[in-house]
Amino acid sequence: MRAAAFTELVGPDGVEVIERDDPSAGEGEAVVDVRACSINHHDLWILEGDSAMVGEDVLPFVSGLDVAGVVSEAGSGTDVEEGDRVVLCPNETCGTCRYCREGPENLCEQFSLYHGGLAERATVEASRLVPLPESVSFAEASALPTAYLTAWHMMRKADVGAGDLVFVPGATGGVGVACVQLVDLVGAESIGTSTSAEKLDRLAGLGCDHRIETADPEAMVEAVGEIGEADATLNHLAGEYVEVGLKAMRRGGTQVVCGRTAGRESEFGVAPFFLGHQEILGSTMGTQPELETLVSLVADGDLDPVVGGTYPLDATDEAFRTMADRSVFGKLVVEP
Repeated sequence: MRAAAFTELVGPDGVEVIERDDPSAGEGEAVVDVRACSINHHDLWILEGDSAMVGEDVLPFVSGLDVAGVVSEAGSGTDVEEGDRVVLCPNETCGTCRYCREGPENLCEQFSLYHGGLAERATVEASRLVPLPESVSFAEASALPTAYLTAWHMMRKADVGAGDLVFVPGATGGVGVACVQLVDLVGAESIGTSTSAEKLDRLAGLGCDHRIETADPEAMVEAVGEIGEADATLNHLAGEYVEVGLKAMRRGGTQVVCGRTAGRESEFGVAPFFLGHQEILGSTMGTQPELETLVSLVADGDLDPVVGGTYPLDATDEAFRTMADRSVFGKLVVEP
């Protein structure tokens, strides 16, 4: 089979399509013919050598978390069958620690993520496969496991509900777009930012109520303040935008941070933070039942995942170039 492997950790130029042996399914496993696999900043950070999870010692490395496809082989002790349409929940957990026992599962002490979807076939843990109705395309399904699952879990942690005002800095990437759509879905009001007027126009069509064209922190705080005090901030940027998120919120507001697109470290004024009874919560991915909920929302026509572009396996490097130059709106999907 063919796979788009990272042969050097130098950015998109390090992607090479290679030949690998066809996989087989062991006990509890399934082989999936991959029809779509979306890419994430998580993959790009690995490719750029900016991840503690993957180093030069494991090259060539096949990344890709968000697998959607058709089961071609089911091992013993599984509940899936050949021909099943499925999407993978990429969570990898120990199943025995106190957090796995008590939940939610993404608190697992040994939490990790599946890699291997940027290939024609992938061996996965069968219990992590979620059935995919015919009404959900493979490209749509592959957009869900990381971006939309992360956004949904963030919303739940911030207790976002109807009538709330939610601030989403950097709202035109995968997680940002997902946040805007899901905030609208639950009847809340959103404020999204971008440096692109064209992207902000597209956000309006997805239900973004207020749009701010700037990346300047001070201008952002001022513009949000003219709209109102946010009940919650859903922040995948981090860096200097954590303080922006705090300043944009009301007393008692909650900010949830899920990434570091704008920086690994954040500084903020401590006194306004504790005097205002605000919260900052960390969040990674979500749970498999939450992914099942998202699949149902798509199947029922309540959610339409935004796919910003599709690429054949041979053009996986181009997909990463598009992500790296920040010209993407929504999810980029590789279709092996």
